Amino acid sequence: MSDKSIVYGTLFVFCVFTFIAILYANWKIIGISWIAFTAMALAIPLGIKSASQSKLNHLIAGYGLSSGAMITSAAIFLVPTAINHHPVYGGLGIAAGIIAGFAIHTLNHGLTHTKTSIDPVVLELTSHALSAGLIIGMVYAAMPELGVLLGIAIVSHKGPAGYAASRRLTKQGKSALSVLLPAAAIGLTALPVSLLNLSGNDIINALIFGFATGVFFHVAIDFLPECEVGGKIHQETDLTHDEHHKLDRYRQWAVLYTFLGGIIVFLAWYAAY
Repeated sequence: MSDKSIVYGTLFVFCVFTFIAILYANWKIIGISWIAFTAMALAIPLGIKSASQSKLNHLIAGYGLSSGAMITSAAIFLVPTAINHHPVYGGLGIAAGIIAGFAIHTLNHGLTHTKTSIDPVVLELTSHALSAGLIIGMVYAAMPELGVLLGIAIVSHKGPAGYAASRRLTKQGKSALSVLLPAAAIGLTALPVSLLNLSGNDIINALIFGFATGVFFHVAIDFLPECEVGGKIHQETDLTHDEHHKLDRYRQWAVLYTFLGGIIVFLAWYAAY
């Protein structure tokens, strides 16, 4: 099966799940799923265009804003909910989520050795997106009154992730169309799971929200635009090892954008509540 067939088939299933969710008026998860898809899809042409450029200001801004937004939103919305359900099991869920996030990220490396026509980077992003969608669906199924702001902040990293992936694929002479797979993957799991009637037990909900918090914290920390030698930003430059001092100007922007992402979410929360 060709890459295009896989992409088109995935988009078809995504649309079917969206239609089913519409029948149940599950508008929040529909909105979050399509915002994630649109953000990643719109980032593809930007990544393709930037493949011939050495400047990384846009990538650093995207990473910084999204990671700051995710950390702040998880801390504001999810941590209090998990602890309110049960302080110990909520904390346990957070610990389990951070460890699970690390495990998913680490074990996903095995996908790079998979013999398939789809690029390993796309496979890793898709696996991560499916896991994130599963957790988002569970969170909103357990507490449907959660606002859309949380969901948008949680999936805010999809834009820079799509930008970086399409940029890398283009530089390797590969098609960036396959980035639409992870773009749709959030909805593939979030939409059906959100229709479930989860238990109202406080311990179970504490574990669900704690686990979601831990996973999102891990993802947010992984997206921090660290400008160290050998790091994700350095790998996207043409700098040699002896030119690592030139990363200093990127570090300043990385810190600024990360704080700015957190401040934006806090101000949005403050204005809404």
